[in-house]
Amino acid sequence: MPRGEKTSVCVILAYNCANVLPNTYRRIPKDSVDRIILVDDASTDDTLQVAKRLGIETYTHEHLGYGGNVKYSIRKGIELGAEYIVDLHGDGQYDPSAIGAALAKAKEGYDLVLGSRFLDPLQPLQDHMSWARYLANIGLSATERLVLNLPLSEFHTGFRVYTKRLAETVALDATSDDFLFGFEIIAQAKFANLRIGEVPIRCSYKEEHTSISIPKSIVYSFQTFKTLALYLLAKAGFKVKLFAL
Repeated sequence: MPRGEKTSVCVILAYNCANVLPNTYRRIPKDSVDRIILVDDASTDDTLQVAKRLGIETYTHEHLGYGGNVKYSIRKGIELGAEYIVDLHGDGQYDPSAIGAALAKAKEGYDLVLGSRFLDPLQPLQDHMSWARYLANIGLSATERLVLNLPLSEFHTGFRVYTKRLAETVALDATSDDFLFGFEIIAQAKFANLRIGEVPIRCSYKEEHTSISIPKSIVYSFQTFKTLALYLLAKAGFKVKLFAL
């Protein structure tokens, strides 16, 4: 990485995505980031072998879960000298062409940048998101927008740019190792008065991907309400581990 510059690392989050990884890697705009790595969450298929065949710099660890893998990725990016860490799902569900716009947003001073599928409210349906996921996302996001007083079009995207400043401000260790991590860190960032922005992103639901299952989505929804309740308690002055910033 260039010395003295704020650099970026694109982390391909991998878990059993050997079949789709080559296409995901091919679609990353290589000139938009300084370094590309893959962090594998103890895949049981040939993900690591495919990554090495593609020449991707690869790291692995014991199975940590989605949130655990993201946290490992953020720390690994900082360890490698990055100021900006782009998290991209290895299954190729989120369009990598949004990386450039997301990094530009982060460099404007935003501490957390989300790739939103809902800036154009009808786009998710045109991209074949199911009605169940579509309506659930709209309903959850409306509640979260109200409680957090945060004007985001959605809160549950898997495409993010995290900054070193964010990682050093929020309580990463207090967050979930599961999918709930994605919402918890938004709530933490808001509690810490960090800047949160969004850019449009396209998402494919036609191919094989690793989205959260419907049963887990139901549990996740209740967990987000719990996180909102903890946020309100912390704002009221109570000591809450998740918001011990």
